[in-house]
Amino acid sequence: MTMLQCISPVDGSVYAERPAMDFDAARSAVDETRRAQADWAARPVDERVRLVLAGIEAVGAMNDEIVPELAWQMGRPVRYGGEFAGFAERGRYMADIAATALADIEVGSDNKFHRYIRRLPWGVVFVVAPWNYPYMTAINTVAPALIAGNAVVLKHATQTLLAGERMARAFHSAGVPEAVFRNVFLDHDTTDALLRARTFDAVNFTGSVAGGQAMERAAAGTFVPVATELGGKDPGYVMEDADIGAAVDTLMDGAMFNSGQCCCGIERIYVHARHYDAFVERAVAWARAQVLGDPLDPETTIGPMAHARFAAHVRAQTEAAVAAGATAHLETDPADDGGAYLGPQVLTDVTHDMDVMREESFGPVVGIMRVEDDDEAVRLMNDSRYGLTASLWSADEARAAALGDRIETGTVFLNRADYLDPGLCWTGCKDTGRGGGLSVIGYHNLTRPKSYHLKVSP
Repeated sequence: MTMLQCISPVDGSVYAERPAMDFDAARSAVDETRRAQADWAARPVDERVRLVLAGIEAVGAMNDEIVPELAWQMGRPVRYGGEFAGFAERGRYMADIAATALADIEVGSDNKFHRYIRRLPWGVVFVVAPWNYPYMTAINTVAPALIAGNAVVLKHATQTLLAGERMARAFHSAGVPEAVFRNVFLDHDTTDALLRARTFDAVNFTGSVAGGQAMERAAAGTFVPVATELGGKDPGYVMEDADIGAAVDTLMDGAMFNSGQCCCGIERIYVHARHYDAFVERAVAWARAQVLGDPLDPETTIGPMAHARFAAHVRAQTEAAVAAGATAHLETDPADDGGAYLGPQVLTDVTHDMDVMREESFGPVVGIMRVEDDDEAVRLMNDSRYGLTASLWSADEARAAALGDRIETGTVFLNRADYLDPGLCWTGCKDTGRGGGLSVIGYHNLTRPKSYHLKVSP
C-alpha cells in the first residue's frame, strides 16, 4: 500500500499521511459517484446553489482550525488568516450568477419552431488542486461544477493532504451527498491509469507544466476535455506616469506574498528609466522589512517555502544569475536555514539570458530591469513561455488597454496585481495552459451545449 505523506516545511516532520487508493478501489468509488450524479443534476438549480453555499459556510466555520493547519502543511504565516475570504467570494459569486449563466439560450420561437441551446453537466468532473492556495484554487471549479449539476471527485496535492478532506467533510455536513462530492487520495500512477481508462467526463488541473503535460498525455484519445492552469512568469511594467509608491507596495507584495508561491505572483518587473533608481531603492527597502520565520508566529510575514526542494530551485536560479552578472541587493536572512526557509531577494543587472527572468521561480525573488519605452517593455514581457497575467502601472487607462492588447497573457491588470476577480475569466495562454475558470465562461466550460430544434406544429 502506498502512503502519501505531507512533510511539514515548518520542521521537516511528517505532518499527515493517508493511504492511496488502488485503481480498482478508485474506479469503484467513481462508479458510485457517477450513479449519484443523475439524481443531483435533477435537483433544481436553486437547491444545488443553497447546498453549495451552505458547504462554503461550513468551511468558514472550520477556519480557526484550517489556518494553523495550512501553516504546518505549506508554510503560510497565520497572520494572514487563511483563504476563507477569497474562497467565499468566489463561491458566492458563482452562486449568484448561476441561474443566468445556466439558463437556456433562446434562439427563436414562432408558431412552428422553438429553438434553444441548453447547458448540461458533463457528468463526473475530476479536480486536481495545488498546494499553494489549496482552498481558493479548488473552489474555483468545485462550486460551479456542483451548481451546474456535475458530481466532483477532488484530488488534492500531497503537500496539502488535509485540505480536500476538510472541504468534503464540510460540504457533506451541509447536505451535499457524499457520493456527489468525493475527496480521494491517489498516487500519480493510479491517476494516470484512471485518466487513460476514461473514468471521468471532464478534468480540471492546476499545477506545473510537467504535471499538465502528464494529464493531457494520459487523457489523449479519450476526448475528455482537460482544462489546465500551469503557473506563470508574470511581469509588472511601471510607466513614467505611474504612482511609484503604490507600484512598489503592490508589486513587491505580489512578488513576496506566500513566499512568492503564487501562480499569478509578480516574478519580473520592468521600470521606465525615469523611475528606475527610485523604484529599486524602495523595492529593496520593502523586501528588507519582511520577517522570515516560523509561520505560527504572528510577527512572521514570510514563512518557509512549502518544501526544501522548491527553495533549492530558487537559490540555484539566484546564484546562477549572480554568477552571470546580476546584483543581489539583500544579504542572506539570519533565519535562512539553507532548507525550506528562504529570505526575499531583489535582483538588478538582470537580462533575459538568465533563467530567473524567463523560467518560473515560484519563490521570494524578483528581477528588476530598466526600460526606455512601451515597445521595449512589451517585447520583454512577451519574452516568456508563460502567459497568465501582466500588471501595468500608469495614470492612462487608454494607454494601458492598448498595451494590454499586445501582451500575451490571459489577464491584464492596471494599477493592481495578483488578484483573481471571480467576475472575470481566469485563463492563460502559451505554457500557462488552456481553459477558463470562474465567470459565466467557467460555467460554459463545466457544461456541454445541447441544441433543441423543436417543431411545435405540423
